[in-house]
Amino acid sequence: MPITPTKKIWFDGQLVDWEQATTHVLSHTLHYGTGAFEGIRAYPTPKGPAIFRLREHMERLHLSCKILMIDLPYSVDELCDAAVEVVKVNDLVNGCYLRPLVYLGYGEMGIYHLNSPVNTAIAAWPWGAYLGDEGVANGVRMKISSWIRHSPVAMPTASKTVGGYVNSSLAKVEAVKAGYDEAILLGHDGHVSECTGENLFVVYGSSIVTPPPSEAGALRGITQNSITTIARDLGYEVSFEALRRDDLYAADEAFLTGTAAEVVPIASVDDRVVGAGQPGPVTKAVQATYFAAVRGTEPRYENWLTYCV
Repeated sequence: MPITPTKKIWFDGQLVDWEQATTHVLSHTLHYGTGAFEGIRAYPTPKGPAIFRLREHMERLHLSCKILMIDLPYSVDELCDAAVEVVKVNDLVNGCYLRPLVYLGYGEMGIYHLNSPVNTAIAAWPWGAYLGDEGVANGVRMKISSWIRHSPVAMPTASKTVGGYVNSSLAKVEAVKAGYDEAILLGHDGHVSECTGENLFVVYGSSIVTPPPSEAGALRGITQNSITTIARDLGYEVSFEALRRDDLYAADEAFLTGTAAEVVPIASVDDRVVGAGQPGPVTKAVQATYFAAVRGTEPRYENWLTYCV
């Protein structure tokens, strides 16, 4: 999706003009992929723009850097304050997408990265539905990828690692070129892991199942956690269980979740219609509650919002 430039980017503790937030072509992360990032959304609410689950995202960014042995020079509190500042300075009152990035900059070359300088940036810009408004409303077509998700013994799957998303990119391109909207990756053991940037849920009657992230080699999703909480509050049973490929075909409903994608119904997997091929009652209920929560109209979840006023 194209990026719409805004005025300022927070870059190593300073607000700089969008066009000036640049780095050298010999920056370490550009060559070797060792870096960490987050995707965060802010939404318009009756009280002004608010960032959804900001602290949890910045805590996960810190965890990713710890796993990768990157010395992140800013605290969680400092990063949260910087994100709020970026939303405010760019007048993003109608909401936006935020991209915090920690990367290794210019000065060292070679696989060993511990002597490389650490750069930190937070950008924000308006961004629509990642899988399209039509997908959010009516569901998307999914394909099981020929690429498998990283094994946890090959890559640290609990880290949102820059270079790790080559795996996702290959799967996404394969799916789109074959005429689908999104891909599902299996784990090293053949069980369902996650999508290219989203976690996955299936529904059997009033029971909801999602793969356990640590066992499936998937990233522990913040939106996944939000939906698990919302679904249980709505009275649904939610469990973390290993899923086979054919479990997806047999589901009554299925949907995916992620900060960029939000909550998107799955209409089909590998050309097998899921349920009725349209959003089911469980999916609609959790989706509606989620959108109310992020927009500040569901009081139960107001503690998930950080207001930028």
